[in-house]
Amino acid sequence: MSVTVNDYAELVKERSPKSAVWKNCVSAYIWGGGICLFGEFIANLIIRFFKIEKKEALGFASIALIFIAIALTGLNVFDSIAKKAKAGTLVPITGFANSMASPALEFRSEGFVAGLGAKIFVIAGPVIVYGLSASVLYGLIIYIFKLF
Repeated sequence: MSVTVNDYAELVKERSPKSAVWKNCVSAYIWGGGICLFGEFIANLIIRFFKIEKKEALGFASIALIFIAIALTGLNVFDSIAKKAKAGTLVPITGFANSMASPALEFRSEGFVAGLGAKIFVIAGPVIVYGLSASVLYGLIIYIFKLF
């Protein structure tokens, strides 16, 4: 018995799990917005209690969010939050902190150099490379347009 391409495509469509796209989008929006709102809350606390400018307070709030995300990753709590939040934890800075901490924790038994030092950039390395490359390209485009 031979299976045609159309028969196979129909079988795959029938057996594939249904995705709740809209539900996942709403969940990601709410959780991502909640994380950003929490960051603003931290910044406002810093402004109120330490009497510093908003620009510096936002930097400290980012550092606090990174620290919280790494601590939650180390306590194996971040993954359970990410399962509920869907992509909501990926967009803010917390997702990047988790992507740096996870491989480091997973391979720490291999030592500082071979494990922690080498594996920390497994996931985040391409993000850093493409982010830097895109920023250089964007800077060159702006520079060229300013020449004319």
